[in-house]
Amino acid sequence: MHNLALALKYKGYEVTGSDDVIYEPSKSRLEQEGLLPQAFGWYPQKITRDLDAVILGMHAKADNPELVMAQELNVRIYSYPEFLYEQSKEKTRVVIGGSHGKTTITSMVLHVLNYHDIAVDYMVGAQLDGFDRMVHLTEHNDFIVLEGDEYLSSPIDRRPKFHLYQPNIALLSGIAWDHINVFPTYGNYESQFRIFVDSIVKGGSITFNAEDAALKHVVENSENTIRRFPYGTPSYEVHDGTTYLDTPEGPMPIGVFGAHNLSNLEGSKWICQQMGVDEADFYEAIATFTGASKRMEKIAENNNRVAFKDFAHSPSKVQATTTAVKEQYPDRKLIAVLELHTYCSLYAEFLKEYQGTLDNADKAIVFYSPDAVAIKKLEKVTEDQIAKAFNKKGLKIYTDPKGFQDYLLHQDFHESALLLMSSGNYGGLDFDQVGKLFS
Repeated sequence: MHNLALALKYKGYEVTGSDDVIYEPSKSRLEQEGLLPQAFGWYPQKITRDLDAVILGMHAKADNPELVMAQELNVRIYSYPEFLYEQSKEKTRVVIGGSHGKTTITSMVLHVLNYHDIAVDYMVGAQLDGFDRMVHLTEHNDFIVLEGDEYLSSPIDRRPKFHLYQPNIALLSGIAWDHINVFPTYGNYESQFRIFVDSIVKGGSITFNAEDAALKHVVENSENTIRRFPYGTPSYEVHDGTTYLDTPEGPMPIGVFGAHNLSNLEGSKWICQQMGVDEADFYEAIATFTGASKRMEKIAENNNRVAFKDFAHSPSKVQATTTAVKEQYPDRKLIAVLELHTYCSLYAEFLKEYQGTLDNADKAIVFYSPDAVAIKKLEKVTEDQIAKAFNKKGLKIYTDPKGFQDYLLHQDFHESALLLMSSGNYGGLDFDQVGKLFS
């Protein structure tokens, strides 16, 4: 939301906003642009008929006093995705969706376009090198590239965000059950992707990962009159910790690794070609891509040890990321650490989805906070339940941050690769301190 505020100010809008708390770096960035609220909290007197619109984020509740006032005054209310569509309805909309990889693919596409000085509007879920903001809106750019999230649009609009964009060019990377608090069954979750495919503008296109059987079935059974472009994992080899992509000009070293990221790369190539970038120019640009923020981010490395942190938390992402690091460093001991932090990962009935996801780790550790379970008002999760769910011999399970950190920081990291996977921070783990053990 703060990136949207910055983008709208840059475009020439007068922007104000409210929130009950604003964290860094959002707070400083808003303050620098004169957009930080004078006081945190909700003030219905801010809402008047002089406003052109109110844009509603997911954090506000349905009974939010400012929202209630906007409804009473009949001020136009947009959800975040509704407003992005309103800003782009005269443009060619490129939407990247899927249960996993959408941020990376969107980042790859934007990196390639930026490398070749092709200006587009965009919205992406990670901060990228060479980009000031995660949202950019103009009147003049022909394309807009949107990361298509399947989560809900707003407290008063229960439609998934990516249903609202009506893409001309779309990509889906795969379907792996997620957001069970909203989509309680796999069938319900999968149906959201069917609706998305049917929402593509007639005559448009869907680029899809044909290696995902469920996704392939959804795309091939849609009656929408669109073009279909399947893709898969391209050929590649790993030598001495470097991944080489097979190209028409021969093996090319790249800055990302793992079969899932090579698949992401292939999908992004198809999208870029539909946006006017030929294959040779794509390869030239993608060779300089090193990853999106918080996605397989290298903390530190020396001659015999390396440490990564990754946003992975869903079962499919955990398995793909763990497999990728082991493949990249086959001669090193892989220490994989997973924090169960999200609603899904702490839901007892969902835990079984994690079976086998850490099998490629030589040493596996799971951390979770019982307080997080209580805050989310979920049933208590026990260490025994987690052990049975992962079914990983030797799995270490910690619930106390200090005990976990003491254990982790006293590991022998000689000839090892450390992988830290979480959307949280392991109860306050100092990543700089971890990095010092690897530098």
